[in-house]
Amino acid sequence: MEFPDRSDVDGLIDPQPLPGFARVRYEPRTERLDDPVGAARGSLDALDLDDLPAGATVAVGVGSRGIDRIDEVAAAVVDEVAERGFDPVVVPAMGSHGGATAEGQREVLAALGITEETVGAPIDARMDAAELDTVSVGDAETPVYFSEAALEADAVLVVNRVKAHTNFTGPIESGLAKMTVVGLGKQRGAKSFHSTAIAEGYVETLTAALDVIERETPMVGGIALVENFEEEIGHLEAVPAGSFLDREPALLERAYDEMPTLPVDDVDLLVIDEIGKEISGAGMDTNVIGRYRVLNAPDPETPDIDLIYVRGLTEATKGNGNGIGLADLTRKRAVGQLDLKKTYANALTSGSLAKSKLPVVAPDDEFALRTALAALGGYDPETVRIVWIRNTQDLGEFRVSDAVVDDLPEAAEVVGRETVGFDDGTAEIEAAVDGDADA
Repeated sequence: MEFPDRSDVDGLIDPQPLPGFARVRYEPRTERLDDPVGAARGSLDALDLDDLPAGATVAVGVGSRGIDRIDEVAAAVVDEVAERGFDPVVVPAMGSHGGATAEGQREVLAALGITEETVGAPIDARMDAAELDTVSVGDAETPVYFSEAALEADAVLVVNRVKAHTNFTGPIESGLAKMTVVGLGKQRGAKSFHSTAIAEGYVETLTAALDVIERETPMVGGIALVENFEEEIGHLEAVPAGSFLDREPALLERAYDEMPTLPVDDVDLLVIDEIGKEISGAGMDTNVIGRYRVLNAPDPETPDIDLIYVRGLTEATKGNGNGIGLADLTRKRAVGQLDLKKTYANALTSGSLAKSKLPVVAPDDEFALRTALAALGGYDPETVRIVWIRNTQDLGEFRVSDAVVDDLPEAAEVVGRETVGFDDGTAEIEAAVDGDADA
């Protein structure tokens, strides 16, 4: 596909003067768990492992991206399982991520720092082309699939972060229950879940499938992590099987209280430097941008963002651009980073097609910003409300246009003034008062 060059579109929209920007440091009060590794080891006391015979196989499901120190926590859980006389095996619990292939899922784990060498246990990532490593369990009306590698074990536990989901809101969202149903369901389980959830509701579908899995598989529980605003582990606890639905709502409430968010709710243009699967399942956190774009699930009421411009993909996402469709604008450089096979595997499995659509593709930053400002209507550099962030996970420092400064909360401090210029169409940030210039 050929996208227009700068010469093809340059005369369509007149240049506009940009506002001045303030560089802001945002540091809400938060709590950090000092020893998550030790907490992970000790938490296994709360799970029902004592009745297992010596040498029993314990499958440890991991694979959610972007979790603070997940490699250390996973290694600690595996090591503790082994020290208690059991035989641990790591099973990727990530649905269709990694292109729904064994190699791809091993690659995702390796990007998290989880390999057979680092955790000291085998990784069973098998994904047979015909069966995709799942079997149907129970006799529910809607098929419930579960990883065969996990089902072969004597006990199964999952390690995951409890946080706001990117597609829906409810008493349970992303956490132990979802990893059990969707993550260990592999591609078939994830597809079955999402197809049913779009029609019947996410929480209802998740609850029904979890009930089947808890009856029909050797689940013993999970290790729940809650991160703080700085994306550090703030809380960790083990939750026994049968208690996920009782305990997760309180953990989710804590996660919401600590969740990184924009400092203001009314934004004309949000500029995001990078999106990626390690940042959010949707590439960018939908609760930060205020967009789900999912059938039968209304968007969050806040924040209210008129336009979003995404400049590129992270290296760690390996071309999976799921979430690019949540933007209104992107640039040719970002499209060149896309691996459509991985992106479509995500979209087709989740049924959330909008997230993988291509937005308008600008030749470069200068024209993208010109286009966005013109699309706002009645543009005024003195009043335009722009927030410019690296990604939706790293919100400790960012830029805002001058019109936003007076609305910043007390936890936000202006640490410098900056201007935006362009070098061959690429945005260059220059310090106007304090701070170093960066691109």
